[in-house]
Amino acid sequence: MRFKMIGSGLVSALALAASIGIAEAKSDIVVAMQLEPPHLDPTSAAAGAIDSVLYSNVFEGLTRFGPDGTVNPGLAESWMISEDGKTYTFKLNSGVKFHDGTDMTAEDVKFSLDRARADDSANAQKALFAGIDSVEVVDPLTVKVTLTEANSNFLFNMAWGDAVIVAPETIADIKTNPVGTGAFKFSDWVQGDKIELERNPDYWGAPAQLDNVTFKFISDPTAAFASVMAEDVNAFVGFPAPENLPQFEADPRFQVLVGSTEGETILAMNNKLPPLDNPKVREAISHAINRQAIIDGAMFGYGTPIGTHFAPHNPDYVDLTGMSQYDPELSKKLLEEAGFPDGFETTLKLPPPSYARRGGEIIASQLRAIGIETEITSLEWAQWLEQVFKGKDYGLTIVSHTEPMDIGIYARPDYYFQYDNPEFQALFADITSENDPEKRSALLKQAQEKIAADHVNGYLFQLAFPTVADARIKGLWKNQPTQATDLTGVSWEN
Repeated sequence: MRFKMIGSGLVSALALAASIGIAEAKSDIVVAMQLEPPHLDPTSAAAGAIDSVLYSNVFEGLTRFGPDGTVNPGLAESWMISEDGKTYTFKLNSGVKFHDGTDMTAEDVKFSLDRARADDSANAQKALFAGIDSVEVVDPLTVKVTLTEANSNFLFNMAWGDAVIVAPETIADIKTNPVGTGAFKFSDWVQGDKIELERNPDYWGAPAQLDNVTFKFISDPTAAFASVMAEDVNAFVGFPAPENLPQFEADPRFQVLVGSTEGETILAMNNKLPPLDNPKVREAISHAINRQAIIDGAMFGYGTPIGTHFAPHNPDYVDLTGMSQYDPELSKKLLEEAGFPDGFETTLKLPPPSYARRGGEIIASQLRAIGIETEITSLEWAQWLEQVFKGKDYGLTIVSHTEPMDIGIYARPDYYFQYDNPEFQALFADITSENDPEKRSALLKQAQEKIAADHVNGYLFQLAFPTVADARIKGLWKNQPTQATDLTGVSWEN
C-alpha cells in the first residue's frame, strides 16, 4: 500500500496503516465442533472428539499422520527395523520437554507403551499394542521395541491418538489437565462450552503460528449455522448442517472444504443378541437399507456409499455394495426363512452426531417397512460409550468409525458388535504379518469380502467432512486421515 501525502496527512496515513497492520496480525482462533470430549485422555477412551482437540496439538506419538495420511516421524526422528521385522529401534528427538518442563525421554516411551498394553489397560485400542513383546530403554534418547512377530502395520499403529506418549507423573490428572509435548499447551476447560489452548513457547519442533486456540462445542445444527454466519467462530470443523453449505460457498467471507474421512458410517448390529445373532436376519436388515436415501436425507448428498468396512479412497478398496443392495422384498423373504415372518422388535440407540440422529429416523422407517420395529433412544456421547461401546447393551446403533484402516476390529470378538469368526481372525493375522504389498492387498480384499458376506453390520456410507472457515485462514486440513483438528500449521493471511 502506497501513500503520497504531506504534513499531518502523512502522519494520519501512517497511523491508519499501523492500525490496519495490527488488525491483520491475528494470532487467535476460535474453532467450533459438534461433540465435546468426555475427558481429555486419548489413551483411555474411544471418543474421537478427544483426538479432534488434542491430537498433534497437545499430545504426540513416536510417529504421526500427515494431512495426506502418510506416516511421518513424530517424537522419533528416525528408526531402524531388524531383518526379521520384529525389532524397532527408535531414535528420539533431543530437547523435547513436556509442558510441565520435564524432559521427555525413552523412559516415558517405555511407560506409555507398557501402560497401553498392560492387563488392566483402559486403552480403547489395546489391540494396537498386543503384539509388543518388550520395550527396552537403550539410552535416554533410544528405545527398542520388540514384537512377538513381524507386523507391517506397527509404525502406522504408533501414529494413532491412542499411542501418544505421556509422562507417569501426569497420569493422575490427565483426564482434566492433559500434559503433552505438542506445539500447544492445555490452558482451560469450561465443560459444556469450550477448551482453550495456548502456544507452547518451548516447543521442540517448528513453533505454532497461533498464540491462542479456543475449541467451542455447538451440538445443534441450527446453532452451528448461526454461529458461523455471525462470525462468532472462525471455523467449524465437521460442520453438522450440510444443507447450509451452498449458502457459505456463495459468501466470499468463507471457504468451504469438503474432504474425505476414514469414517465408515455403519448400522452396527449386536452379533450376539438374538435374533441379530442369525446371519439371515442381519442379511435381511442389510437389504432393507436404501443407502442413497440416507445419504440424501441425512447428509444432503454428502457421502459415498460403502458395502464393507473400508475407505473407498484406499487403493485396496473393493466395491461390495451389490452384496447388500436395496431389496425389501428379499429382506421379507429372508426374515421368513429365519423364522420371523412378522418381524421383531429391537433397540436403536443413537449418539449425538447429525448423521446418526437424522439417519436413525430414516433407517427406522426403512426397517418398519419389512416388519422390524425399533425403539429409538437418543444418547449423549458418554452414555453411548458406556451403554453401547462398553456395555454392549443395544440391538442396533449408528456410528462412524473414524479410526484409520481399522478393519482389524472385526478380529476382536469382544469388540462392541461381538463378531466372533475364527476364519476372519486367522485372515487378519496373515494380513499383519504379510510384508509383500501385492499379497497383502489380496488379503485385504478377502477380508472386506468376508465381513460383507457375513453381513456383520449394515454398511452405509463413508462420512464426508465439511469445514466452513473464514476465507483468510490457511493450513486447515481438508481430509481426515485420522480424527484430528491439527492446528500446528494454521495461520491467518496478512
